[in-house]
Amino acid sequence: MSEWTWEYAGYDPAAERLRESLCTLGNGYFATRGAVPERRAGLVHCPGTYVAGCYDRLESAVAGRQVVNEDLVNLPNWLLLRFRLRRAGGTWGPWFSPDASGALLDHHHSLDLRRGTLTRTFRHRDGAGVLGVEQTRLVHMGDPHLAALRTVFTAEGWSGEIEIESCIDGEVINGNVHRYRALDRDHLTHVRTGGLEPGTVWLSCRTRTSDIVVAMASRTVLTGGPAAVSELRAARRRAVHRLVVPLAADRPVDVTKTVALHTSRDPAISDPLEAAVDRVSTAPDFPALLGSHVAAWDRLWRRADVQVSGQAGRVLRLHLFHVLQTLSPHTGDLDVGVPARGLHGEAYRGHVFWDELFVLPYLDLHFPEVSRALLHYRYRRLPRACRAAASIGRAGAMYPWQSGSDGREETQEWHLNPRSGRWLPDHSRLQHHVGSAIAYNVWQYCEASGDTEFLHTKGAEMFLQIARFWADLAAFDPGTGRYRIRGVVGPDEYHDGYPGGAEPGLDDNTYTNVTAAWVLTRALDLVRRLPVWRRDELFERIRLADGEPARWEEVSRRLRVPFHHGVISQFEGYEQLAELDWDAYRARYDSIRRLDRILEAEGDSVNRYKASKQADVLMLGYLFSPAELGGLFERLGYALDDDVWRRTVDYYLRRTSHGSTLSGLVHGLVLARARRSDAWQYVHEALEADIADVQGGTTGEGIHLGAMAGTLDLVQRGLTGLETREDALWLDPVPLPALSEYGFSLRYRGHWGIAVRRRVGEITIGVPDSEEAPIHVVLPGRAVTIAPGETCTLVVPPR
Repeated sequence: MSEWTWEYAGYDPAAERLRESLCTLGNGYFATRGAVPERRAGLVHCPGTYVAGCYDRLESAVAGRQVVNEDLVNLPNWLLLRFRLRRAGGTWGPWFSPDASGALLDHHHSLDLRRGTLTRTFRHRDGAGVLGVEQTRLVHMGDPHLAALRTVFTAEGWSGEIEIESCIDGEVINGNVHRYRALDRDHLTHVRTGGLEPGTVWLSCRTRTSDIVVAMASRTVLTGGPAAVSELRAARRRAVHRLVVPLAADRPVDVTKTVALHTSRDPAISDPLEAAVDRVSTAPDFPALLGSHVAAWDRLWRRADVQVSGQAGRVLRLHLFHVLQTLSPHTGDLDVGVPARGLHGEAYRGHVFWDELFVLPYLDLHFPEVSRALLHYRYRRLPRACRAAASIGRAGAMYPWQSGSDGREETQEWHLNPRSGRWLPDHSRLQHHVGSAIAYNVWQYCEASGDTEFLHTKGAEMFLQIARFWADLAAFDPGTGRYRIRGVVGPDEYHDGYPGGAEPGLDDNTYTNVTAAWVLTRALDLVRRLPVWRRDELFERIRLADGEPARWEEVSRRLRVPFHHGVISQFEGYEQLAELDWDAYRARYDSIRRLDRILEAEGDSVNRYKASKQADVLMLGYLFSPAELGGLFERLGYALDDDVWRRTVDYYLRRTSHGSTLSGLVHGLVLARARRSDAWQYVHEALEADIADVQGGTTGEGIHLGAMAGTLDLVQRGLTGLETREDALWLDPVPLPALSEYGFSLRYRGHWGIAVRRRVGEITIGVPDSEEAPIHVVLPGRAVTIAPGETCTLVVPPR
């Protein structure tokens, strides 16, 4: 395999859903899973097409309760194309299926990352003979509304006829996640179908409650063969184009299916169906489509490619490929957030969590226009977040843990434990730290892009409202002389309450408190930066009282951080929990990543134990450089030296089950910064998380976008120590022998394509020629200025 391709040889039904996710093709507007075209959804195959931001809300009766769920909708399957051969005697054979015994020969998939295509080749043995098949598909990166599938049939040494059905299938449900089977999953209604000569069929439908109109039009064209019998059929929920094609021995026949997709959420159209039919009718042929599609991908790779040798480099490029398919420049025109599982499946119902915390810092330095659009998604939902805070008697903005179409809290109130079959209360909506993640991304975007217009307007409004929420939620405790934040859940979702506690939530989660202090501190900095007229206008707009900034100052210096036995406590009372017999559980179960489910199925609760799902306290070492983190603790009145941090890292490393794909990523970076030899173990796990499906079946329900983008940012910011602050690039490289040499380009302020190359003992920075101002680069103990058109190699002494 080359560094640009991923190959899948043979046919393994048990691995189909994983391959379908990893072979998904998309363009930021919509994506289609890498399913085989001839099979509809079932136990083995799960074709799916998802448009960014296309949600629908349904109510279901589950375990005696009425449950409301909003889902990213699985749209009609445009990919469906099946065939069968006419046998001797004039009878048609069965429709081809890869699952039929003995029918499939030499099956192979090739995902070409550079070109953004998926090619499938196989040979089919039938009573008529052996048929060679080659299929190439694309979801167009230049025109976000187009996709195409080209199939080449070759009769190997025989002649006869082939019947082909090219279909748009509206008989689809959200069926990608088995544990959601108790929910109402039928989101499409008012399905209409029709056809237009020559060779175009269409399907139009609506989502049941959000009333989004979805329209697809398909044009199927035969080239390279004799004239065919062609028939258009409109069934109740399917639009079918049927062709009967003569096959001559060893003469290829090319069937190209081009599809256009529009919804009523699209700008600059009046009718989605009319737009889809018009677009497909004017679309160029497959070679021209492929050429413009590859050219669009080439432009993306020039802006974002990462150069790392070996298998790590191949995986990083795959991760980048899927990030760009979910969040491309087309995203800049949409009202969408960062779906935690990409546009690759239905896990988490397509919702937006805090994963943008791991995604936007990478995009900031390559596609800042995309980062800005994703932050606009949060800004448009700021009024809803303020209403949510007011509903619990708090000021400011309380953003939801799970967001979808309109910014209301989408987190389920009950979740199913597949091990026990029991529905359990879900308290993850108490993860209010999502607000700090949004503020962090506002700050990072503006520092990287220099976008003061956004910072002083929408960014400032979000930032100040999030700060207000933290300041109001924090309550003064006379006994400790500290402010305390009670009743929350931190990143470690295993712990959502105290053993035997009457109410859910924990007190003084360190990650929550320290990031809240950071938000308050930065909000004060922002207020001081604002021009007087803008500050007065903003304060008037959000009705900020005169005394509020003074409270922010006080709370930002006096929030409580609990410690025990010389380490930072994850939350107040953590040290009182029982120790878990880790060795016994590892011996008893193949995997203990989802320790919460294991214990609940045993009649126990993970809340009783010192056991974390993923990095919680240690997340602080992922977000902040050692110097910045030390400064935050000092501002709060606590000493955080290397010894305390090292003991804290060791303490939680022994007590974490890594039940999230984000956990290995965070631990890898934290250990690399601590110059630990075991860092690579966790970085490698983060790289392998999806391709090896380390979570045991979850990747087939959608890739883990935060973990994928996070590995890219680990190279870009983590290993280089790159920070964008004080109008300079700050670098403090850390050694990781397994990734000792790497390179990437970045976009910083007005500079496009700054080249960064790290080698043992040095780092090289090249600034492309332009009319922009020189850039300032700061390393420990020295600073340099690099003018456009210059390249500078800096010695990095061993540490």
